[in-house]
Amino acid sequence: MQLDDTDSWIGLGAILRARLNTRERLALAYVALRALPTHHARSAVEAAISAGAGQPIAPLFNYMDEAAFWADMAAPDEREAYCLASFKAMPYERQAAFLDFVQGRLAA
Repeated sequence: MQLDDTDSWIGLGAILRARLNTRERLALAYVALRALPTHHARSAVEAAISAGAGQPIAPLFNYMDEAAFWADMAAPDEREAYCLASFKAMPYERQAAFLDFVQGRLAA
């Protein structure tokens, strides 16, 4: 397998999250950054920390699969912003059902 485009490299992150624990991913990141000149390593860290996932894209299979995939890559601020905006855009009945669901009650 050859990773010769941005999408392939970004997709590798999902594979690494599924296959490696946090400590293993941290060690991999450390070794990869140490292999770079300092200015490139700093640029990579800054891009990774501030990049986030951008806006969600059109779903490949269904909305829930795409939303879960996007949320795995999104920064906490992105997730919270889209969650709040989505919640506010729901009709009142859906908001109530959503709140019941997340609070562990049976939704109406």
